[in-house]
Amino acid sequence: MNPDPQQALDLRDIHLPAAPPFWPPAPGWWLLAVALLALLAWFGLRLWRQWRLRRQRRKVLDAVDALAARLSSERSTEALTRLSVLLRQLALARYPRREVAVLTGAAWLRFLDETGGEGRFAEGPGRLLASAPYQRALPSQLDLAGLVGAVRGWVEANSGEPA
Repeated sequence: MNPDPQQALDLRDIHLPAAPPFWPPAPGWWLLAVALLALLAWFGLRLWRQWRLRRQRRKVLDAVDALAARLSSERSTEALTRLSVLLRQLALARYPRREVAVLTGAAWLRFLDETGGEGRFAEGPGRLLASAPYQRALPSQLDLAGLVGAVRGWVEANSGEPA
């Protein structure tokens, strides 16, 4: 009788190694997690900046609307002066101080046209910003809608990310 060769060798079955553990992950997963966190932080920062800029733009435009309402009801030069001051404050916040702070009169109006005014300040209804604050009364032919439109257009063009 021949013995069974399997019994004679006394072989054992193959044992597979245990599955790799879930934790800690491999280095590639750590790098992917860091990259995703950095991307999420960058995206969150961009959203926060956009939200802040939109909120600032909304505040400035609300102030322009309030001054326009005051200007149309009172027809005083004080509201026009405040409108000019509001534009100057926004320009000082957006552009270098040494370029903006020294501008007056026609140079100020040219600056406003060059930075988003589209010609509505030096040659349009925005001319009042240079002369009307120094007059006792507003001119009888005041283009209030054109002036407010020019100011709103300049604010919208200049209330984004600084250059």
